[in-house]
Amino acid sequence: MYNSTFERVREASRHLNKIDGGTINKVLNALADEVENQTSYILAENQKDLALMEQANPKYDRLKLTEDRIKGIANGIRNVSSLPNPVGKILEKRELASGLQLSKVTVPLGVIGIIYEARPNVTFDCFALSFKSGNACILKGGSNAINSNTAIVSVIKGVLSDFSLNTSICELLPAEREATQAMLSSRGFVDVVIPRGGRQLIDFVVENSKVQIIETGAGIVHTYIDEDADIDMATQIVNNAKTRRVSVCNALDCLIINEHQLGNLAKVVSLLAKSNVILYADKVAKSILTGYYPEELLLELNDELYSTEFEDYKMSIKTVSNLDEAMNHILKYSSKHSEAIISNNAQNIERFMNEVDAAVVYANASTAFTDGSEFGFGAEIGISTQKLHARGPMGLTELCSYKWMVNGSGQVRAK
Repeated sequence: MYNSTFERVREASRHLNKIDGGTINKVLNALADEVENQTSYILAENQKDLALMEQANPKYDRLKLTEDRIKGIANGIRNVSSLPNPVGKILEKRELASGLQLSKVTVPLGVIGIIYEARPNVTFDCFALSFKSGNACILKGGSNAINSNTAIVSVIKGVLSDFSLNTSICELLPAEREATQAMLSSRGFVDVVIPRGGRQLIDFVVENSKVQIIETGAGIVHTYIDEDADIDMATQIVNNAKTRRVSVCNALDCLIINEHQLGNLAKVVSLLAKSNVILYADKVAKSILTGYYPEELLLELNDELYSTEFEDYKMSIKTVSNLDEAMNHILKYSSKHSEAIISNNAQNIERFMNEVDAAVVYANASTAFTDGSEFGFGAEIGISTQKLHARGPMGLTELCSYKWMVNGSGQVRAK
């Protein structure tokens, strides 16, 4: 059932390198205009999905599209079109002793499969980045966004058709689980699978894929308040990292506080109470906050919560005696996504930045900045938490591999 789709996409991907950069940019700008023109249609289809989800569900905000968000999506597509073409860059060039001319040149990955949950904006981002970098894409969104994603892909295909391009360079699979398994078994058709979602989705892909994967998404994010941190700064950073958008992977999950700062803990979390953030505090922190933080929002911690990506208005608090204890806690529980230190101690900052193993490490800033658009990539296809090929927000460059091109003049290798 699915093989014919995979075959069409594979065949379409072979012809992408024939499309010149100028045409690619025209298509993307036309798509951005059409996205804005089709705002009412997209919002109407999105509303069908929203009607089936409780507003209290943290994923509701991820699923929801608005006129402002669609305008932001359109501007993001235009931004991608304005970025340099990542394909065909010469990374290295030299002449060998044999006289052979050796070049290392960037090329597209080929066919990218993306599996993601209730985030219809990802559909636009993945197509724009894939198309700009010369890749075809096969999209597998969640069932809770099926109407939104179907509408979005129909808009994309309409623009491709207007330019007489093969519309199979972007295909949306059905929402059922069988489609996910088919993609994970599509070795020979799909070059790489990128899962975007929670730990459960990512673990399923890792355990079941026969296709190479780039692991992205899940973020158990920590911020450590050091002994001599600026508390006013810490208060603002913690609030932003936790409450800006709780359902995204760069949101703060665990606040680690040096025991010498416990007297300032009530101030650090004071803004969180306005957003009704539930705090799971260890015994020391809970005793400090009792009477200063709303009783119904202050709960005792169990260690299992340290392994939780909350994606909700919830946060754990861990008390430590020094930097080493903080870094050991991060080492044990981190998903290697984003980690932060708030400190005025240059030596501690340097140690944290060098010793903490994560895709993005911050000093005195909110982890909310872990995002492709914030990093100047136009958008992102995911945030890689692994070390091979790509790490951190993945933009156009990360959607390319390379090949060696060798030009000779009749050379043969000696026996």
